[in-house]
Amino acid sequence: MMRCSTCGERLSPDTDRCPTCGTAVPRAQAPARLDGPMAGAMQGPQRCPRCGYQGQGVPYFSRTGHVGLLIGVSLFTYGLGGLAYWLARRRHYICPNCGLGWEHAARALPSSTGGRGGAVALQEADTPLPSGGVKRRVLGAAMILFASFLIMMGIIEVEAAAVIVGSVFGAGGSGMFFWGWKALQERRQALTTGLQRKILRLATKRGGTLTVTEVAADLNLSLPAAEKVLLQMDDGFRVRSDVTRDGILLFEFPEVLHRKRLESGGTA
Repeated sequence: MMRCSTCGERLSPDTDRCPTCGTAVPRAQAPARLDGPMAGAMQGPQRCPRCGYQGQGVPYFSRTGHVGLLIGVSLFTYGLGGLAYWLARRRHYICPNCGLGWEHAARALPSSTGGRGGAVALQEADTPLPSGGVKRRVLGAAMILFASFLIMMGIIEVEAAAVIVGSVFGAGGSGMFFWGWKALQERRQALTTGLQRKILRLATKRGGTLTVTEVAADLNLSLPAAEKVLLQMDDGFRVRSDVTRDGILLFEFPEVLHRKRLESGGTA
């Protein structure tokens, strides 16, 4: 039961003022919950998975290139395209270093290893994969189709303005599609890097040698996918492959093998 801080009168939960002395009843406000694109920017220091920047995100349109794109889209779409672009991105935050959407950033936590005070550790489980750019590729393809239609109509009707606007739309659509394609490549690279990291940990546990079957079973991959990742890692130096007398394709990790030997030799 709440009581008035001035006269001590009992107050009901929905009372705004004390019925005896008229003192306003303060209300405890629950902290606002942020969802969507803004959530990652306001949760304290985080780390960009692309460039490694650690800090907080900045508004999307604080980047000069995004402002220029907004102006360009507005000029050639009579303001409608610019308005749609602004509404879609106005609440988004990005990495101030590389421009990656800040919703992909992962929480950077203080290191518990006793290192220097500025050191931070990143929880791998909190690191999401970058966006695959599906929306950008779809939007880019739609812009290119629309541009082709405008150019065709401009040629048929002998309208230079339609050809010019169509050309601008085509250039913008091509740029949008390439942006989405680049995001897809970054997502694939991030996926491959994550698998390689897991394989290195598995190789450490297994003493420095792995087979395709072991990787496929431990990481829940198909045999062709496991073999593909291992072959990508095979540089003949840090990771090398060999076929045993029994015909088994064996992947060795010399740094792990030598470390085990050095440790055993040093304790002998």
